[in-house]
Amino acid sequence: MPPDTVQLRRYASLAAKSRDEMIAPGGAVRPHWTPLMRRLAAMPGGEVERRFASARQYLSEAGVFHQVYGEESEQSHDWPLGHPALIIDRAEWTALSAGLVQRARFLEALLTDLYGERRVVAEGVLPGVLVGRNPEFLRPVADQARLGIPLLSFIAVDLGRGPDGRWWVLGDRTQAPSGAGFALENRVATSKAFPDLSRALNVERLAGFFRNFREMLFALGGPERSRIGLLTSGPHNETYYEHAYLARYLGLLLLEGGDLIVHGDRAEVRTVDGFQPIRVLWRRLDADFCDPLELFGASRIGTPGLCRAVRSGALSLVNALGSGILETPALLAFQKALAKALIGEELKLPTIATWWCGDEAVRRYVAENAGRLQLGPAFPATMAAAGDETSAQRRSEPQAMPATAREGVAFVGQEIAALSTTPVFGASGLEPRPVTLRAFLMRDEEGWHVMPGGFARVADSRDARVISMQRGGGSIDVWIPSDQPIKPISLIGPRGDRFARRLPGALPARAADNLFWLGRYAERCEGATRLTRLHAARTTEGWAAGELEARLAVILKDYGVDIDPGRPKRGLLALARQAADTASRIRERFSPDAWRTLNEIVSLVLDAIAEDDQATVELTSAILTQLSGFAGLAHENMYQFTGWRFMQCGRALERGQATAAVISSLIAGEAPVGALEAVLTFTDSSVTYRRRYSVDLSEETVVDLAVLDPLNPRSLAFQVNRLAEVTSALPGVHLGETPDLLIRRLARLRVRLQTADAVEVDSAFLDRVVGDLSLISDLLTQRYLLSSPRARAEWLGGPE
Repeated sequence: MPPDTVQLRRYASLAAKSRDEMIAPGGAVRPHWTPLMRRLAAMPGGEVERRFASARQYLSEAGVFHQVYGEESEQSHDWPLGHPALIIDRAEWTALSAGLVQRARFLEALLTDLYGERRVVAEGVLPGVLVGRNPEFLRPVADQARLGIPLLSFIAVDLGRGPDGRWWVLGDRTQAPSGAGFALENRVATSKAFPDLSRALNVERLAGFFRNFREMLFALGGPERSRIGLLTSGPHNETYYEHAYLARYLGLLLLEGGDLIVHGDRAEVRTVDGFQPIRVLWRRLDADFCDPLELFGASRIGTPGLCRAVRSGALSLVNALGSGILETPALLAFQKALAKALIGEELKLPTIATWWCGDEAVRRYVAENAGRLQLGPAFPATMAAAGDETSAQRRSEPQAMPATAREGVAFVGQEIAALSTTPVFGASGLEPRPVTLRAFLMRDEEGWHVMPGGFARVADSRDARVISMQRGGGSIDVWIPSDQPIKPISLIGPRGDRFARRLPGALPARAADNLFWLGRYAERCEGATRLTRLHAARTTEGWAAGELEARLAVILKDYGVDIDPGRPKRGLLALARQAADTASRIRERFSPDAWRTLNEIVSLVLDAIAEDDQATVELTSAILTQLSGFAGLAHENMYQFTGWRFMQCGRALERGQATAAVISSLIAGEAPVGALEAVLTFTDSSVTYRRRYSVDLSEETVVDLAVLDPLNPRSLAFQVNRLAEVTSALPGVHLGETPDLLIRRLARLRVRLQTADAVEVDSAFLDRVVGDLSLISDLLTQRYLLSSPRARAEWLGGPE
């Protein structure tokens, strides 16, 4: 409901217990919040909630989510966006930005020194043990600053406001800062819900910041503006959605470690069209995992030789390997001396008070003041996914006080931050919630620039010390109002610019592999669902279990589906999850509606299992409807280029193999009663049969329609023809050249089906087709999807 006078008075009384962003000490609304509160109060009943629903609908349709880790598994949760936005006064933001830019210059100078001359250690400004024992000081790149390449280009600073109204630095994020993409999605969602309010307040736009960042990335690539990649740890990372979203938004290749290979000193991307060089990576993968040869040997998500490519200067990383050392909590205890030594200035933004326990006097002080200080690790947590918590928040677990300074090297004591609150609509209206702000900065040739806004997180309770989205916290947008109207900014480019339509770049082999198997898994789920419905329909219609039912049970067992009562749904659930999980790895390559459709299938089956509902026929019909929707969305909404072709190859291969295998099983030997009807039902060809043939069912006519008819979209011949058509457009296939083994095998199969007579199509014929399609799948995989260059070379000259 809109905030009225009574609600504001109630909120002011609650907010009076701490420093509040909206309410001044006297209980009045602060001036820069007044326009928003007036407009919200003027909205009729139900209007505010309707607008909140509009934002939720956008986030749902866009598929925005974050991963929450449990003790045994991870779960995808809807994005928890709250309202209204955090508003920061323009004059205050100007001062805050100046402090952030100064801090970025300081952090850059510190990192350059630590990976260069290490003067701060030599001169005693920083204890050497904080570098020597630091797991984030990476010795394989210990002298990388001497190359003269910027080591920092994109950072985040976590901020909180204290009781005195000043902003305090809670921690720095330099390893692989997360949240910028979510901040952008927050802005899109709130702008859709409150377009009039954001315009009225002249809220600064975020697109200009991202446009400049993209230009900086391409400038790093050199004058030829070579391809730029975003290096992710994969879909199990809690912020993977953000990785995929930013790659799509900025026009970058979304790459995992396995997509890259280092030849000599040069990094290259494995694509379906061969190896392609890459010169710049925006690193969203923790440095430990990047190179199993020289860093963390147990990493399975890195690229062997990446450090070598970095040292040679052939590959630039944003940010540099080893930049996570700046997240060391113990560094906060030496900030003042470090800033004076490196930039000759006193830092404008104070940091949360920190004491390093490696000094005996300091250790005793921390021990004597244990009641008001929080003890935590001195070094950053290593080999952990980049989370959404600040360095201070990650140290909330109680620690045992070190007995000596030698033990104290690994510990710091810090003040417990008292955070300001901000209004958030809850069940009872406006509620004060503790808030932190993550500010983002990027560096180009002109210096450091601050994103005009940020990523604000709010606690789920009023007295929370830790604001973590892993622990139930939420997020809100951040508005910086202006006195002047804000001009629209777009990454597409200004109207009137000349353009040239270009085809997408080479498709990474991993993405092609996932698209190929997405097509197969979706088709496999459909095949199993059709067979399950067929079996369940015959059972519910009173048919006594006979030979046909026995054969269907055997086929379903091959799919992993048990026909015993209550068990078919679990097999269907596994198949649906297989498709949905594969789709989650390539969400950036097809529409959110298609991805959501696959997840709705999983939810359908889970609900049926939870309700112990035995209506298998109804469930399978609902699944087939959803799968038809997925196929339509993938076909109509997906750009029909290389990626789409690999998915179509997967669908055609899987449907062709399933059609041949199922028909072979049903007509083998003496076909049981009902087998021909079952073939038509499985291939969804019953209506077509009645229109095409004026005779009763016979094995020849059914086989002719389901196997040989090139116009039946469910026939085996149709799948082979479609596979041949799509394969002919894949990279490296050129008309007029000697066809390779893949094309030859496919052409022979196509001719065999074109020239076959229905009378000669028996189980042996169909089993041979299954084998041919299996070989074609292997050949396609070896040519385009295998990562080993040796395997590809062997395939090119392999025997037929």
